[in-house]
Amino acid sequence: MGKQRVLEGQKKTDRPRRRYTVQFKSDVVQMLLDGHTAASVCQHLGLSSPTLLYRWKQDGVRQGGVMAVGLEARVRELEAELRRVERERDILKKALSIFGRDG
Repeated sequence: MGKQRVLEGQKKTDRPRRRYTVQFKSDVVQMLLDGHTAASVCQHLGLSSPTLLYRWKQDGVRQGGVMAVGLEARVRELEAELRRVERERDILKKALSIFGRDG
């Protein structure tokens, strides 16, 4: 047997496992929060699996760090946009009922 020993059920790869900094992971998760798809982020950054990104996001939110703050800010932003769109919808409904009376 050689120096490398592959355990049963484990994949043998030629390249070593890559390590990523906390800042890199945070930046990647922020890209997801900004609306980029996991697939596009993986393709752009040369990452192997979208599942990895979702795991980083979940871990970051659990730890409550910068990622959680970014996620909370995004939620507040989306809630404000939803309220604005609902107001616009209500105005348009009223306008439609007013202009619909002329017929």
